[in-house]
Amino acid sequence: MKVFAHLSDIHLDGGERADARATAVLDYLRALERPVEAVFVTGDLADHGLPEEYRRATELLKHPAPVLTCPGNHDVREAFREVLLGEPASVAPVNVATDVNGVLVAMCDSTIPGEGAGYLEDATLAWLDEALTAHDGPAFVAFHHPPVEVGIPLVDAIRQTGEDRLAEVLRRHPRVLALLCGHVHTGAATTFVGVPVRVAPGVVSGGLLPVEPGADRSWAEGGPIDLERPPSLLLHVLHDDGRLTTHQRVVPFSG
Repeated sequence: MKVFAHLSDIHLDGGERADARATAVLDYLRALERPVEAVFVTGDLADHGLPEEYRRATELLKHPAPVLTCPGNHDVREAFREVLLGEPASVAPVNVATDVNGVLVAMCDSTIPGEGAGYLEDATLAWLDEALTAHDGPAFVAFHHPPVEVGIPLVDAIRQTGEDRLAEVLRRHPRVLALLCGHVHTGAATTFVGVPVRVAPGVVSGGLLPVEPGADRSWAEGGPIDLERPPSLLLHVLHDDGRLTTHQRVVPFSG
């Protein structure tokens, strides 16, 4: 079997708190009996999109396995591309496809620069369609914003829209194992046009459902966020028979 790590929303901001939480998650991964196949980080690596935040991310996210990233709504394409990918700064979507031991991982840019909500540009969908067509094995498709509602109103208001266009691409490619997302700050599982959707919990904080205390806070009041919840991540297990099982792990943390 193959095991892939999936984390999201580390929100590095130059402060000790976010650093310590991200460090705890990477320490957990490094302590596993064998390295995972890859580490996926589905957006909001930086809190303000500053070059120094991405430089810190390159230091904290070191791992023996490939570390694959895509931007979130707090990220800035130019600095993200220049610091994390070593490419010239550009406002174009940051889309990267990587073959990891026979599994295609398509990290897509669902951001709308300057906005909280998400949308896959036509160029990104065309790129994704081409990448999936060129690969004859299983695939993960990752982006920051879920393309469906998850039951947290403030987050659902800034989810990925235009999802009918994504649905058309996915229907042509039944080998997609799952859509991997972040943005919600809580682990969640649902489906989209029959494809599993796996939302990674937030490393920096936890999201709250409407039934939980504090969930009625507005963004100005801090939002539906639990800052005390320990950092968590997902481990995706791809079995030899092609099944996918996802486990959530809470990382011991005393910060």
